[in-house]
Amino acid sequence: MLTDDAVLTEFRDAGALLEGHFVLSSGNHSTAYLQCARVLMDAKRAERLCAALAGKIRAAGLADGIDLVVSPAMGGVVVGYEMGRQLGLPAIFFERVDGVFALRRGFRIEPGQRCIMVEDVVTTGLSSRECIEAAEAAGGTVVAAASLVDRSGGRAKLPVPFVPLIRLDIPIFPPDQIPASVKGVPPVKPGSRGLKV
Repeated sequence: MLTDDAVLTEFRDAGALLEGHFVLSSGNHSTAYLQCARVLMDAKRAERLCAALAGKIRAAGLADGIDLVVSPAMGGVVVGYEMGRQLGLPAIFFERVDGVFALRRGFRIEPGQRCIMVEDVVTTGLSSRECIEAAEAAGGTVVAAASLVDRSGGRAKLPVPFVPLIRLDIPIFPPDQIPASVKGVPPVKPGSRGLKV
């Protein structure tokens, strides 16, 4: 099992813990951003982090009886695949079609399949909740959720038990409440929500 310090070291070593002024996919602003794509581009690092997360899921008693890993694109695709590998399960992902999560590419959920929803980072929990709702609408039963990082400090509310590898309390600010120390820094929007493809 990795300690929180070891997890943060993995992010720092990958150049994935960014500081500045960021616009999150929720529309809120932050002075820190975790670019999980940077951490997950190294297969060995992804394996270490996801093996540790799988260990936490097993230790919480949530791995038994799960049939399928589901995750939201884009951020959840790589972590979902690696978590499927770590748990010995198939992994599929939902993509946004006209702003709503949908299964594409021939993916399907069999009626009653027990799923775990896996994300890279949870901030407000919105994408996670939307993915859980989409999986259940497709016939699955989502029994747990997991992520590499819970950056809400535990405030994100999900309708199922939630296991993060690390929980951080990184402040976020509504667009009309940005601190003066950040207002002069040009904002960067590094996420993928709203990306036109």
